[in-house]
Amino acid sequence: MILAVWVLVNTWLLPGRDVFDPYPFVFLNLILSMLAAIQAPVIMMSQNRQTSKDRLAAANDYDVNLKAELEIMHLHEKLDDVRTRQFETLLRQQSEQIVQLQMLVEKVDSHRPG
Repeated sequence: MILAVWVLVNTWLLPGRDVFDPYPFVFLNLILSMLAAIQAPVIMMSQNRQTSKDRLAAANDYDVNLKAELEIMHLHEKLDDVRTRQFETLLRQQSEQIVQLQMLVEKVDSHRPG
């Protein structure tokens, strides 16, 4: 808004009079350059601060992801243990069933005339 007022005053409202900044607007360019020179370090410092915050956030994300991965590995180990125990129980039950079937077959064979 200030730039528009500056240009409007120097081109239309004060033509032919003592214009304080004629058309190429050298003084306006000087002020804008000084403003940019003052703002640049402030912007760079804020970016550096944001970069360090981003770095801390990334490190925190890494720690959280690592912990989650370790928990998942632990859960996989627990599931493997449960499956192993179930498999062992199943094998033991099958062995008992085989023994019982063999006893039943022997009993049936002993009652057969033959």
